[in-house]
Amino acid sequence: MANTILVGAQWGDEGKGKIIDVLTSNADVIVRSQGGNNAGHTIVHAGSTYILHLIPSGILRRGKVCVIGNGVVVDPIALVAEIEHLRGLGVKIGKNLLVSDCAHLVMPYHRLLDEQRELRQGRAKIGTTKRGIGPAYGDKAARTGLRVSDLMQPILFAKKLQAKIRENNSILQALGAKPINYREVHETYLAAGEKLRPFVTNTVVYL
Repeated sequence: MANTILVGAQWGDEGKGKIIDVLTSNADVIVRSQGGNNAGHTIVHAGSTYILHLIPSGILRRGKVCVIGNGVVVDPIALVAEIEHLRGLGVKIGKNLLVSDCAHLVMPYHRLLDEQRELRQGRAKIGTTKRGIGPAYGDKAARTGLRVSDLMQPILFAKKLQAKIRENNSILQALGAKPINYREVHETYLAAGEKLRPFVTNTVVYL
């Protein structure tokens, strides 16, 4: 099977989303390999404008399968919102979207850590979107992050989430930030997980 790979060779905002939209016409499967919902791809398709953050732009074309791979860090709340927004615009989303069960999750403490670190950098700040992408990748590199597969197992997710919130609350409080409420995160993430369940699969085997 022939593959076309698009890589941004600068520091983002090179227009990858628009190029991908053109290339998808000749592809059967469109895979996003990395990144998070800090990205914003504005696509004009069939006279309408769409803004995509996590879902590959191939979702706008019929007969294409879009894959969110295990290198992507997924904010499940943001992904559910994006799916519902696109459906509201008439985009059909069902078996044409697959989400890797091995993808790491972006959690509320990632966003707060991102924000606190930026505040403390002052003029030397990176200039992140404060959506927790960097801290989520930090957990991925440290092999301590939560994955989409954890979210599909409520009992396991609850156990892991308690430990992660306990750990990160101590860091947040040391930085002067408010601690995170376990129950609120648990409920909202499990609800999002159930909405994402139909899309979750082993994308390594699929690909």
